[in-house]
Amino acid sequence: QLPLVESGGGLVQAGGSLRLSCTASGPTFSTKAMGWFRQAPGKGREFVATISSTGRSTSYADSMLGRFTISRDNAKNTVYLQLNTLKPDDTAVYYCAAARGMTPATLAWQYDYWGQGTQVTVSS
Repeated sequence: QLPLVESGGGLVQAGGSLRLSCTASGPTFSTKAMGWFRQAPGKGREFVATISSTGRSTSYADSMLGRFTISRDNAKNTVYLQLNTLKPDDTAVYYCAAARGMTPATLAWQYDYWGQGTQVTVSS
């Protein structure tokens, strides 16, 4: 098991920024790639970003590239998602997840553990 707890969500105006955090409880965090997904009301879960276990490799959904940045601190068992230039369409529940392997993973089925999510609401 690898419990994950997200934090940092909230209400922000369009153009603003937020930093999401996801902290894992367990010794295996540094051996797993991590990812962020999001789910907007009435829509399916959408891939946002992923980072390798070492932090050296990342991948982003096209619509987030250049606005969002994923990073991790293995000493703190924490992965981050910096959200910049937010738009109302970014409103969603954001979930972090721990992958089965060490390399970046863009598909939900590649992840074994999920957090409860943190709400991000962007007002226009």
